[in-house]
Amino acid sequence: MRLAKRVSTLTPSSTLAITAKAKALKEAGHDVIGLGAGEPDFNTPDYIIEAAIKSMEAGHTKYTPAGGLPALKESIIAKFQDDQGLSYTQKEVVVASGAKHALYLLFQAILNPEDEVIIPTPYWVSYPEQVKLAEGTPVYIDGLEENDFKITKQQLKEAITDKTKAFILNSPSNPTGSLYSEEELREIGEVCLEHDILIVSDEIYEKLVYGGATHISIAQLSDQLKKQTIIINGVSKSHSMTGWRIGYAAGDAEIINSMTDLASHSTSNPTTMAQYGTIAAYNVKSEFVDTMRVAFEERLDVVYEQLVSIPGVTCVKPKGAFYLFPNVKEAVKMNGFANVDEWVEKILEVEKVALVPGSGFGAPDNVRLSYATSLDQIQEALTRIERFVKNNIQA
Repeated sequence: MRLAKRVSTLTPSSTLAITAKAKALKEAGHDVIGLGAGEPDFNTPDYIIEAAIKSMEAGHTKYTPAGGLPALKESIIAKFQDDQGLSYTQKEVVVASGAKHALYLLFQAILNPEDEVIIPTPYWVSYPEQVKLAEGTPVYIDGLEENDFKITKQQLKEAITDKTKAFILNSPSNPTGSLYSEEELREIGEVCLEHDILIVSDEIYEKLVYGGATHISIAQLSDQLKKQTIIINGVSKSHSMTGWRIGYAAGDAEIINSMTDLASHSTSNPTTMAQYGTIAAYNVKSEFVDTMRVAFEERLDVVYEQLVSIPGVTCVKPKGAFYLFPNVKEAVKMNGFANVDEWVEKILEVEKVALVPGSGFGAPDNVRLSYATSLDQIQEALTRIERFVKNNIQA
């Protein structure tokens, strides 16, 4: 066998798989509405694009330090201070080729064989795969729908063993849009501090919260929790820069240094001109982020009501991100399908609507659909889904 064992257990990304199928149908001439991709439909703001162009024109097309430009680190440090009142030094920040890359570097840096990482379900599809690639063991806790998909302090306590190394916290969450309150974060933080468990706080959707809700980082709740937490963030979602591939991590200097060393032997530095664009994203005062957030909230309020009116579909209304994660178990049963995956495939085939089955997120009764696309497109997609459900009700 030519392949390494580490890749033999990988599960392909369900989000990328459904996006590829939808793209193939669209290229074949079909009117496909894709609700699978996790990226905003807004273009990157002009001031960011212009900053990247100017950096290239000024000759900034060479290598940078592996852990990122010092000027970018300073912008990130200022962002943490302004947004959460958190103070970091340059030694406590590493810039990576996307937040996904930052997570990958982190798990490679902290995990030994059989170390356990606690992952609440539903989870972002790459968490368990990255843990397994680092020879760690994913341990799952069910975030129940009746608790807005969030786990409790007691659940976390019961999942801890002498092999537990880290706990992943994603708030706001992909795929559910759930948001932890300050009280919930404090309770989880107490357990992690008591058992000396590293908190991996993925805050990539922090700017996209709705209904008057506020994002709180667990690291800002106490000095002890700050020391116990590695924050993962980036500009992909907040500034619609998914293709620029700039993310970062902040936390313990020893861990950050190890992540930087790993990057130096794998990717070298994040793309230079993308770093200059990110400096502009954080340094230039703009209404773009809030304008996009308001647009997403307006879409959410409209399409949520349309979604829950579909027979056999229920949904917890999200407080953040840009996904709906409805439970479609009853609709699938009404239509006579064995599981959600088959139902999703048939909807794509018949109605040309691309949804992501929840099985890839550890929630086989659900589907994920993104409302980071035009309101007209989302409404048309939901109309098609409703038509499919009603046309295929089994006697």
